[in-house]
Amino acid sequence: MSNLESDPAEILECSNGDAGKSPRIEILTPREVPLGGPRAMTVRRTLPSRKRSLIGAWCFLDHYGPEPVASSGGMRVPPHPHTGLQTVSWLFEGEIEHRDSVGSHAIVRPGELNLMTAGRGISHSEVSTPSTDVLHGAQLWVALPEGSRKMAPAFESQASRRVQLGDAAVQVFMGTLAGLTADATVFSPLLAAQLDLPAGGVVVLEVDDGFEYGVLVDSGAVGIRGSKAEAASGPAAAGGPGATGGPDATTTVQAHELAYLATGCRTLRLEAGDAPVRVLLIGGEPLGESILMWWNFVGRSHDEVVGYRAAWQSEAVGVGGPPPPGTEELFTARVAGATREHEGAPLPAPELPSVRLRPRD
Repeated sequence: MSNLESDPAEILECSNGDAGKSPRIEILTPREVPLGGPRAMTVRRTLPSRKRSLIGAWCFLDHYGPEPVASSGGMRVPPHPHTGLQTVSWLFEGEIEHRDSVGSHAIVRPGELNLMTAGRGISHSEVSTPSTDVLHGAQLWVALPEGSRKMAPAFESQASRRVQLGDAAVQVFMGTLAGLTADATVFSPLLAAQLDLPAGGVVVLEVDDGFEYGVLVDSGAVGIRGSKAEAASGPAAAGGPGATGGPDATTTVQAHELAYLATGCRTLRLEAGDAPVRVLLIGGEPLGESILMWWNFVGRSHDEVVGYRAAWQSEAVGVGGPPPPGTEELFTARVAGATREHEGAPLPAPELPSVRLRPRD
């Protein structure tokens, strides 16, 4: 998915260096962002936020739906570029057609991960399918570490790994959780999973205390407690009535909010309220690198991002003269049959700010 804001923040040189100083559980509330056009579908963006830019290597989180496609027009995101990141597409309902400049053509379906690694540069489009009545899901980005961010672009689709743990139905689609390891290709230690709990249900997860975690609540309200205590054993560890996550207080997180937990947790306890709950759990080791993120680019410096923008404008939009040296065919925007009518024309990049991209205060 593209960041379609016409005036993206001048952000975002960001780092995980302060992760250990954060409160035990920090609540990030979403802001609404339209995907463009008079019948724009609106997404709820919780990452990056004014409070936090990264959770591990996770640098972007859009959550949308349930969206009636008939009234909103659904998702129609024309070809647009990415660098230095992976896009993670995960659906609860509906379907999205994906095409990219390395020739991939895939249908994103519920319960299946679609993972696009931009590496040095890629372009893609996303359009909800004609058969989709309701669209509901999330799009996330992962910042690639220095050693991988200039790799060749790639795309893969993977089925999630599923298990019942206590009261929770767990789908692991990146990393390892509950004894399951997903097949997705990752370049830093990461986790992503969907957990569904019935009303009143409880699950206690043994987690990596070197990870930061984010819990996005899709529906319902969930009580969250992270503990540094050793993981429970016996029936309680499976999430039964005797389950405990340690002495820390439980925090209730409402639908559409993102809860952040700093490193140090050994167990994570989730408890549903009076209604069923669905959450996305993401996590990862602090990236340990500063990144600069503007529009759809992740880089390391102002000049690098300026070069990415100029290359896209030249190659795909046809303005601005030849691309900067070393960026020729960076996004291969006209590969694989050029733009198809239903995808729309390539999306022009916004104007750069009048000052150098710099760290946020």
